[in-house]
Amino acid sequence: MYISFDYFSITLLLGGFTALLSGIIVFLRNRFQLENQAWLALNVSSAIWSFAYFSMVVAPNKEIATLSNIILHGAAIFIPIFYFLTILAVTRTYSLHKKFLTAISAFGVFLLVVNPTHYFVADVFEKGPFRYAPDAGPLYIYFTIYFFAIVLYALWITYQLLRKETDLIEKGRLRSIILFTVAGFGGGGSVFFLTFNINIAPYPLILFSLYPVISGYAIFKYQLFDTKVITTQLVTFALWMFILIRTLLADTLKEQLINGGLLLITIVFGMFLIRSVLREVKTREKIEELAKNLEKTNKDLEGANARLQELDQLKSEFVSLATHQIRGPLTAIKGYASLIVEGDYGKISAGVKDAVNTILHSAQSLVVVVGDFLDVSRIEQGRMKYDFKVFDLKVLVQEVVNELKPNLDRNKLDLSVTIDQNTEFLVDADRVKIKQVIANIFDNSIKYTPKGSIAISLTKANSKILFAIKDTGIGIHKDTIPKLFAKFSRAKDANETNIIGTGLGLYLARELIRGHNGRVWAESEGQGKGSQFYIELNEAEG
Repeated sequence: MYISFDYFSITLLLGGFTALLSGIIVFLRNRFQLENQAWLALNVSSAIWSFAYFSMVVAPNKEIATLSNIILHGAAIFIPIFYFLTILAVTRTYSLHKKFLTAISAFGVFLLVVNPTHYFVADVFEKGPFRYAPDAGPLYIYFTIYFFAIVLYALWITYQLLRKETDLIEKGRLRSIILFTVAGFGGGGSVFFLTFNINIAPYPLILFSLYPVISGYAIFKYQLFDTKVITTQLVTFALWMFILIRTLLADTLKEQLINGGLLLITIVFGMFLIRSVLREVKTREKIEELAKNLEKTNKDLEGANARLQELDQLKSEFVSLATHQIRGPLTAIKGYASLIVEGDYGKISAGVKDAVNTILHSAQSLVVVVGDFLDVSRIEQGRMKYDFKVFDLKVLVQEVVNELKPNLDRNKLDLSVTIDQNTEFLVDADRVKIKQVIANIFDNSIKYTPKGSIAISLTKANSKILFAIKDTGIGIHKDTIPKLFAKFSRAKDANETNIIGTGLGLYLARELIRGHNGRVWAESEGQGKGSQFYIELNEAEG
């Protein structure tokens, strides 16, 4: 029996094994996808061609060589058809080239019928490095044209998609398909030279043995981690087959033992390598899944946040519109109530006067509430405007004291004011808004101090001016202080003392003082021990 174990025969065996394993492993990853099915068919055909070619070149006689030749060409006829189908499936262009696929399949059946005849392959002879190689018959040229025309057309389709593609990853995948198709079919197609009696040894066959691995990676790159496993398995199995063949075909017992030991070591290390890659792939797949879930969650949160912002904007716009509409009627009610109390519409009884005064005070309270809502709306929409001017803060504080003194007298509260009249307390601020803040805090101290006293002071140090107001009122619970300046926040005892409020006053105070790059805060030793409020502003240059 004549067996030539050389470069060419080894290349054919390796090509057959890698093609077969590549097709089976990829197919088993997803048996229901067209590209996986087409890839299996392509690689089974390539494997049959490779094994049959090996059988022909090492055949002990012409009869076996002739039979091997018929089998290898039967497989070769369908290689371009299955390759074309694979390309169509991968590029999602199957429906566009369905008729062409049908036409080449019909011609392939014709070639399959004439394959066993001398019109296709005239005979097999010793050629170049091979003991037996085919000699072209009169119809073989049409098979050659058919073979390469289909491959070139598939490449042209891939190239056209490459020109239009904008995604960088997809462009890289298409380039890889083109590159390795040229290499693979160029390597396998090198045997055509001997068939047409062109004296060129088919050394590029090595490219064919690598093609199933490399091209499979390119085509199924979207399954990167799976492909890593596939590639590892293919390379490992191919190495085992190579060493096994060397062992079986060794000339001496010593060579068999050496190759057998090497095979055993390769199997052990190969198994460890495959297991290691599988663990890595599973870990990365879990990480990838977690990353996808996290990305989805982030997108959901972004969408929810955008919706919340939209709703908040609509709420602010509604509040602004509603309060604007309410302000007009309230102003009218307040005005007419004042005229009635002052007697502009004639004398009224004491009972009517008390009722109208109640209406007047309620209208005044509602005006304040409406004003607070409007200010909150402007702040949240970023529409709050400030009129900065330099003024003496002690003058403004005295104005607030004079305006709220009737409230002090009504509650029978003592007031002490500690302000150096010879010192200027200059600030660059919006006078109206600073007055609003101080009046609000002062009024709160009066409301929450049923008896006792209130002390006001104004000091400056280190280019800072500090306004302080201390009372002997109900105090503030320690749990309440951290959230005292939050929107709609009220002291725990507010309801118990029947004090009406919206919970916006201190929130507005904080936001308005922040607009002046200042600070406002509160302190208290606890319930029943009074409270202290502080406003710190930057001193203006005199």
